[in-house]
Amino acid sequence: MAWTANDIPSLAGRTAVVTGANGGLGLETARALARAGAHVVMAARDQEKAAAAEKSIREEVADASLRVVPLDLGSLASVLDAAQLVLADHDVVDILVNNAGVMAIPERRTADGFEMQLGVNHLGHFALTAHLLPALLRAQAARVVSVTSTAHHMGLAIDPGNPHLEGRYGAWKAYGQSKLANFHFGIGLQRRFEAAGASAASLIAHPGLSDTDLQAKSVEETGGGFVQRLFHGLASATGMTAAQGALPQLRAATDPAAKGGEFYAPRFVNFGTPVRRPILRRIGLERAIERLWRVSERETKLGLEITAA
Repeated sequence: MAWTANDIPSLAGRTAVVTGANGGLGLETARALARAGAHVVMAARDQEKAAAAEKSIREEVADASLRVVPLDLGSLASVLDAAQLVLADHDVVDILVNNAGVMAIPERRTADGFEMQLGVNHLGHFALTAHLLPALLRAQAARVVSVTSTAHHMGLAIDPGNPHLEGRYGAWKAYGQSKLANFHFGIGLQRRFEAAGASAASLIAHPGLSDTDLQAKSVEETGGGFVQRLFHGLASATGMTAAQGALPQLRAATDPAAKGGEFYAPRFVNFGTPVRRPILRRIGLERAIERLWRVSERETKLGLEITAA
């Protein structure tokens, strides 16, 4: 039978952190987790949208346990501030869904000088995960879900000599690199959990073609680039709803049968019910993961090594 949000078990007593929870996939992920009884920390940059998102969940889930935390993944200082707010209230984090992202935008830099798509989609989440790691490891069986995209197939592995694509920037090239970084991060984190004997698990998910504001924002940022307009049109006409697109990451985060290192995606690549998919692109995988780790630790100045359970 097809897996749906109704298959999410009770999450009473669990704490979940969802980035980008102010709209789209993040909002629907937060809504489903709250409906299942979790306390949900909605981490988002746009506080006006986050307040509206919180209100929409409370209107549907009267007893929802929610907290909105400001988070700008394009600033390592903001990531640290957000993590400290979470840790001040929660000794344990059971679920972390690294969902937020930007797609195929013009070349731009984060507050720390990173290429924006790599900075927001990967490096910000790398830093957030590093800061929340103690609380994740205190959970009985925490899950970290990295949200990638089918665009990871067109991405190239990180070049340590030029991770920010200086002089080589392309909007889709940078997006593909960042989404492949999400893919490699999810696998690499699981390797480290296993090596340390930790009970935490790292999984990967992608939403397929979903009709969210990600495509519209991409069109707006590029002034109506042809490929951006094409994907926006396809998503509007044929894409799944945000609630449907959120199902792979929800399954990765909550399905009792899901295991660390697994990858969840729509059955028919970009459409369909959430199923476990094979891990492809294995040639050079370990080398690419190690390069990503070195670059991520160098750029964020944060270590993310799990040395003991």
